[in-house]
Formats: sequence, C-alpha cells, structure tokens
Amino acid sequence: VQLQASGGGLVQAGGSLRLSCAVSGRTVSSGVMGWFRQTPEAAREFVAVIRWMSGITDYADSVKGRFTMSRDNAKNTVDLQMNSLKPEDTAIYYCAVGRPGGWRTYRSPADYDYWGQGTQVTVSS
Repeated sequence: VQLQASGGGLVQAGGSLRLSCAVSGRTVSSGVMGWFRQTPEAAREFVAVIRWMSGITDYADSVKGRFTMSRDNAKNTVDLQMNSLKPEDTAIYYCAVGRPGGWRTYRSPADYDYWGQGTQVTVSS
C-alpha cells in the first residue's frame, strides 16, 4: 500500500486547511485509515480515524468539533477538513493504514502498519 498526503501549508489561526491522502496499491484489508500528527518535541499523536465501509469516525478530544475526516470511495482518498485552526495544531500530519485483525481502538501508532510521508501544517498566531 502506498500513501501520498497533500494539502498542508501555512495558515493563520482561525483559518482552515484540507488534507488529502491518496491510497494506492493493495486493498486496505483492515478497512481503517487514520490521521496522526507529530512535532519535534512530542510523540506521534492520534488525530482521527475512519472505518472505510461504514464511514464511522473517531476523533481526539483536542480536535473534536473542528476537524472532520471523510473518505471518497471513487477517488480512493481520505480527507481531513481542519477548521478553526490553532497554533497548537502546528505539526507534520501523517495518514496511515490500520493493521487488520484483533481488538484495536486505532488510537495508537502501533495499530497502523503503512504510513504516508507526512505534510506540514503551520498555524500562525
């Protein structure tokens, strides 16, 4: 599976960005895709997850109500719409494919086995 993330950039606080992750190669057998983010000072942090077939989503408390994750079956992409951005949202954002099988919350990087290259999001105050 190959993942290509795009859509990052520089935005002022309160602004919006839309990230996109294109999925190619093998089928995502777990049917789960996630977004994480990381800064140089911290570990990789869960942002959002989507179950591909049902469209059910889950979000970190820090982004709930501001971020929306969606998938486009025709384009084979997952998107992350980010609104009301804050300086603390500044990070490199990564999309990832969930590992199949087992009982997983998909809130940990250990629950994912393929990662995109990341896209930088910078929010200025």
